[in-house]
Amino acid sequence: MVVLAGASAAAAPAVLAQTSADIPKGEVTKYTFDKSQIFPGTVRDYWIYVPRQYDPARPACVHVNQDGVQYNAPAVFDELIAKKEMPVTIGVFVMHGRVKAPHDQALDRFNRSYEYDGLGDNYVRFLLEELLPEVETKTASDGRPIKLSKDGNDRSIGGNSSGAICAFTAAWERPDAFRRVFSGIGTYVGLRGGHVYPTLIRKYEPKPLRIFLQDGSNDLNIYGGDWWMANQSMQRALAFAGYEVNHVWGDGEHNSRHATQVFPDAMRWLWKDWPAPIKTGLGSTQLQQILIPGEDWKLVAEGYRFTEGPATSPRGEVFFNDIPNNKAYKIGLDLKVTPFAENTNRANGQAFGPDGRLYAVAGNGAAVQRVSPAGGRLAPVKVQADSEKGEWTDLRVWRGELYLKRRH
Repeated sequence: MVVLAGASAAAAPAVLAQTSADIPKGEVTKYTFDKSQIFPGTVRDYWIYVPRQYDPARPACVHVNQDGVQYNAPAVFDELIAKKEMPVTIGVFVMHGRVKAPHDQALDRFNRSYEYDGLGDNYVRFLLEELLPEVETKTASDGRPIKLSKDGNDRSIGGNSSGAICAFTAAWERPDAFRRVFSGIGTYVGLRGGHVYPTLIRKYEPKPLRIFLQDGSNDLNIYGGDWWMANQSMQRALAFAGYEVNHVWGDGEHNSRHATQVFPDAMRWLWKDWPAPIKTGLGSTQLQQILIPGEDWKLVAEGYRFTEGPATSPRGEVFFNDIPNNKAYKIGLDLKVTPFAENTNRANGQAFGPDGRLYAVAGNGAAVQRVSPAGGRLAPVKVQADSEKGEWTDLRVWRGELYLKRRH
């Protein structure tokens, strides 16, 4: 098996392959999108693949690919869908944004590295809030309206090089929206922070993701890092953290040849057992020692304007401040939330000291309030305020000493 492709070559749409004559063929239509508010000023082309078997009565599964059409994907999808090796899936193949040149003596400015290599949720928000809703305004050539599933278990995302780390970041940030990741020659190196992923993966609780990695031993080794070693670090980190991960290594360079060969098998593996949901792994052995098996995050309370200054008491109770409402609350050991203090002087950051008292920065930044373990208020500690340098907003207690932080 093998998977995706690479670098500047990844920016060129692939030529569509021919499918067998007896296999129903989907259609591919090109569009342009220039209304992004998340990446303002950009314009980009995108293609929508609609399989013949698609019935708008049931929202379709979705595959999003960066850098346009790659790996002969429409032909691969035709075959896999016909053989029921993947579900009926609408493909969205989108290019990176460009800022158009102001005149014919200049070239367009590519937004590719900013969109793809950067960490955070900007790109996945672009997909979920802008592009996919735009796709749903289109129809197939025969008038079928396009309806996409909103279930992350029904969505895959992939790409090559920077497009691969982009795909992983989208799923990492929003596993509720994308749970199947196809990564070829991924740029998990020091361009815009991607080199931190192997460490983050090991430290975070696992997410419900299934990841397929591909790379080759002759991949890039340049100023940003070593792609070949970085992809192996990703695979080892994902395995360590308990993810469902598969990989194929070869001896290829930074291109899409090996990925194109592997793509069909990779998609079979990513969609195996669908519609059974992708489950969250148990995590590393270290996490398993502190987490309760089968337990997930639970909503304890909601409806507050702010939940600032979370602080844990020596007993394990959690305290937080609702600054606009000038109140403080306590989450007890029974997980019940009760009011802790009224008229808190807009208390902000806070922490417990070794004496068991709760120390909180007053809202005007001119004092540190003290609260006894029983809840009684003690005389505040005045601190020097300086409006030019910014007011005090947060504090930390370390080795019996209290440190204050300003808002700049």
